[in-house]
Amino acid sequence: MIYIELFTTFFLIGIFTFGGGYAMLSLIQSEIVVKHAWLSASQFTDIVAISQMTPGPIGINSATYIGYSVPANMGFSQAGCILGSFTATLAVVLPSFLIVLSICKVYSKFRKNRMFESLLQLLKPVVIGMIAAAAGILLTPENFIDWTSWLLFAIAFIALWRFKTNPILIIIIAGFIGYFIY
Repeated sequence: MIYIELFTTFFLIGIFTFGGGYAMLSLIQSEIVVKHAWLSASQFTDIVAISQMTPGPIGINSATYIGYSVPANMGFSQAGCILGSFTATLAVVLPSFLIVLSICKVYSKFRKNRMFESLLQLLKPVVIGMIAAAAGILLTPENFIDWTSWLLFAIAFIALWRFKTNPILIIIIAGFIGYFIY
């Protein structure tokens, strides 16, 4: 049954991903596009774009959207799609919730332990590598967007970084420009 597969897949993604949503993207892409072939690479890229624009963590937003899209592609009713969305979202956050709950119970005992501190320091480059892998996936030829999109991205980035423009305003303006261009 698809709901059990969605739950298992996103639960495992939640267990094995450290560093937040961007670090999750490469594992989500590997599972959803490559292993299960539930979505195409372009559909996954669209999900990433939508997940970035909507409020909330990108990993959870992606899980929610994928959980809705997979049953929808299989012809399920809207209620079935919403159940898939709920299932994937619950599955991706449940491991983190359980891990944080457990860590809270024992953190006070280990917080001054050198091995524990070393382990946390070791995880930093791993997280950076996972985020870089996610960026690499989005820059592959099958996901490459046209030059106009890259120019729009560069202008938005400069407006945000250099001129400290409000990100909501950038999203709205970019949306209008994209609407008229495409």
